[in-house]
Amino acid sequence: MTDEALEVLRSEIRTLDRELIALIGKRRTLVMAIGAAKQTLGLPVMDPPQEAKVVRRAAELARELGVDEELTRDVIWRIIASARDEQEGRADPLPAPL
Repeated sequence: MTDEALEVLRSEIRTLDRELIALIGKRRTLVMAIGAAKQTLGLPVMDPPQEAKVVRRAAELARELGVDEELTRDVIWRIIASARDEQEGRADPLPAPL
């Protein structure tokens, strides 16, 4: 492998990281909208059966796509926990984008 080939791979990773982070942000925005809807409907923030269903679905998708299931579960649980913490007032809201 050449230094140039290595840089091409690193460039591809930077591009994918940008896309991945944008998708995480979009997903979190949707989760926060669901939290606002729950508040309007008088529903609790936590919904363990629904959260487990989401994580199971993500693991199934990971399996179908040949992606590490445990890593996928960890990422999805972390996103859920982060949004739940903010909805329950245990976390500072995200700062505005730069």
